[in-house]
Amino acid sequence: EGGQRLSAMVSYKEIFRAYEMLAQLEGYFCEPASAAGVAGMIKLAKKGHFKKGQKIVCTLTGHGLKDPDIAIERAEKPMSCSANIKAIVKKLKL
Repeated sequence: EGGQRLSAMVSYKEIFRAYEMLAQLEGYFCEPASAAGVAGMIKLAKKGHFKKGQKIVCTLTGHGLKDPDIAIERAEKPMSCSANIKAIVKKLKL
């Protein structure tokens, strides 16, 4: 089936949601502008534009190191503890 071209406007909130999802669920560190296509795909999927099982391709065009300040600003504060196994286990609640 030929490539279907769709377009959807997305907000900064939707872009950053996709940006964080790509990092957390897939391990991809892209720049926010690169996540815009994924945000649009998510928006269209929620509106039912794709068939179940259909393959969708989104190209990530920019690495997260193009704009590392955004990643630093949006990151959660890292945990810290003593460098011993008991402290680490306690901190991670294992």
